[in-house]
Amino acid sequence: MYLFDTNVLSEILKRTPSPLLVARLAGVPPEQQFTTAITVGEMVYGAHRSDRPAHFLRQLEERVWPNVNVLPFGRSAAVAYGQLRARLERNGTPLAEPDLRIAAIALAHDFTLVTGNIRHFARVPGLRVEDWMQPGL
Repeated sequence: MYLFDTNVLSEILKRTPSPLLVARLAGVPPEQQFTTAITVGEMVYGAHRSDRPAHFLRQLEERVWPNVNVLPFGRSAAVAYGQLRARLERNGTPLAEPDLRIAAIALAHDFTLVTGNIRHFARVPGLRVEDWMQPGL
């Protein structure tokens, strides 16, 4: 099962998305494709900050949300979040709040996080991370 980070779903909306990403997505059954409510919020926020909010909101409704399952930040993710946040802070390697919640959801569901920012998430113990936009990663 795969959990898509915000930058992966944003890539899909580009005029010319990464051909590597498009090919990988095509090879994964829809029932194995997930994102988080955190990512939904980040993408809606980004759409409203753009110079064409109606266009981007429509793109999300037509091209993204129907093709991905959205996971909430539920109790198991909240427990993982609390443990993870404490551990990262103790180690002096904190993570931005939205990314911390996304990582916690991935850990709680035992999903692989697909992101364009592997180095950023690499500090999360036990998190499987893949970059589908770069060759060989």
